[in-house]
Formats: sequence, C-alpha cells, structure tokens
Amino acid sequence: MMQRFMLLVSHAKLAEGVASALEMLMGPRDNVFAFGMEPGESPEAFVGRMLQHLPGLTGLTKRDAVVVLGDIAGGAPLTETCAMLARENPETQFVAFGGLNLPMAISATMALADGLDLDAVRDAVLADGVDAVRQV
Repeated sequence: MMQRFMLLVSHAKLAEGVASALEMLMGPRDNVFAFGMEPGESPEAFVGRMLQHLPGLTGLTKRDAVVVLGDIAGGAPLTETCAMLARENPETQFVAFGGLNLPMAISATMALADGLDLDAVRDAVLADGVDAVRQV
C-alpha cells in the first residue's frame, strides 16, 4: 500500500503550531506529523526523536511519497530530516520546502489527499506559499 504523508519540521514549536491550525481548518489528518527541534537539542537527537515517534519513516518504498515543510531552508530541522529520509529510504520520493507557512501546509494536504504526483504537489505548494506572502 502506498503511503503519502507530510512532515512539518521547525525550530521550537512552529511546526506544532502550524499543525494545530491545519487541524482546526481541515480536520484531523493521520498523515501529517509535526516535529520541532527543542532548544539545545542536537540535530542527531532531533532525528532520533522523530524516528522513535514515527518508526514508519524507515522502510518506505519507491511507491511512497513524503512532503517536508520546514521553517528555514538550510536550517538543521529541514536539512537533517531530508538527510534522514535519503539515508533511511533511498528509493522514496520526497520534496522539501523552506519557508513553512499555513497556506503551504493547506496546499500540500489537499494535493496529497487528491493523489497528485509530487511534481504537482511541488507546483501547488510553491504557488500558494508565495502567493500568501503579501502586504495588506
């Protein structure tokens, strides 16, 4: 069975906050997971905690798909998550983005639910994420 899920990763509690708002707007999702790197936590400990809570992150196949939304492109939570996915699941398809915001998470959730391929997910997330940033 193909698995399709989203990981929200950040420094501190941002990822959990976005996940909470996403649940408020779209209802509970069993394929959305949020992890924040705690102050003073090493990147290795962060990844270890993620793997402990989500043992399904190992053993994914080439049929599975993962979307990773991180707070900062190049930040440890995002880069370490991507490195872990590539190391633990070399055949698994994943796309990753920095600049985590709620519209990106909504877009990715809807695209995954609609069964879109990762190229279409990428296009939707980038368009909605960028479009949401504006002066009002």
